[in-house]
Amino acid sequence: MNLQLPQTGSGAAQRWDAIDIARGIAIVAMIVYHFSWDLSFLKLIGTNILEVAAWRWFARSIAASFLFLTGIGLVLAHARGFHPGAYLRRLAKIGGAALAVTVASYFAFPQSYIFFGILHCIALASILALPFLRLHSALALAVAAFVLAAPLIFVSPALDAPWLDWLGLGAVDPVTNDYVPVFPWFGFVLIGVAVGKGMIAREGAMGVARWRGRDLVSRSLRWAGRKSLPIYLIHQLVLLAILYGVLQITGPNPAAEARPFTAECEASCRQQNGQPGLCQRTCSCIVDNLRETDLWPKILGNRLGAEDQTRISRTAQQCLRNAP
Repeated sequence: MNLQLPQTGSGAAQRWDAIDIARGIAIVAMIVYHFSWDLSFLKLIGTNILEVAAWRWFARSIAASFLFLTGIGLVLAHARGFHPGAYLRRLAKIGGAALAVTVASYFAFPQSYIFFGILHCIALASILALPFLRLHSALALAVAAFVLAAPLIFVSPALDAPWLDWLGLGAVDPVTNDYVPVFPWFGFVLIGVAVGKGMIAREGAMGVARWRGRDLVSRSLRWAGRKSLPIYLIHQLVLLAILYGVLQITGPNPAAEARPFTAECEASCRQQNGQPGLCQRTCSCIVDNLRETDLWPKILGNRLGAEDQTRISRTAQQCLRNAP
């Protein structure tokens, strides 16, 4: 099967404003998510966004958008024939950027560094998707369905070995700040391939190919979409630098600062009496009382001794007696 685009002017197969703008929107969404993650990580807000389902789904939808657009982009870039030079240059850029993310995150977060994040997935998916550029769209969709469903129907502790974590079929997810394994995420790339092939096969889609964003918002998003890789690489450095400066001025959010102790307190309380509401009120009382004592810096620094534990237990008993 030889994909052909109608003659719509030079570069139509390579750059569609609509696709660049869609990628720009995904970039903006990514920055919003990472800004919120940074606020939570630096304890500038009381909410831990990793514990909020809506934020987790927001992050997943952003990753799915990038991978879907990767599939469409592969089809458009090679619709008039495969261009190995351009393909290899793009793959080298993405692969190099993925390696840079791994190295940088290893030094910044050694316990949760990024070994297979969104860039790693895009790089590998760009290779795995190549055969589907010449295969029928129905086959791409069928394989996409299998890839998306695989983690729901087949996981095994035998695949928990670190060197197999990139598959995404282990019984336990690895500890990492960004995890986008082949299963299920490669499925979104294949869906993008199928959609891209459907677009260029329809004459009506050429109106989308010819469309140009003229207003400021469209042009800004188009620019962001075309510069998505450098933006991805530098935006977190900029955000963290700014927010770390803010942290030096404001200090951490009190609720965020107390979060680890509060979570441990509530978990211990629920094991004993199983009343979440009572435990929440009691632990809140304990935190409020301990903040006013010399114990609080020791709690935050994890420097509690046996006598300190006794004082905390007395405070807990008092709060439990006074709880409504």
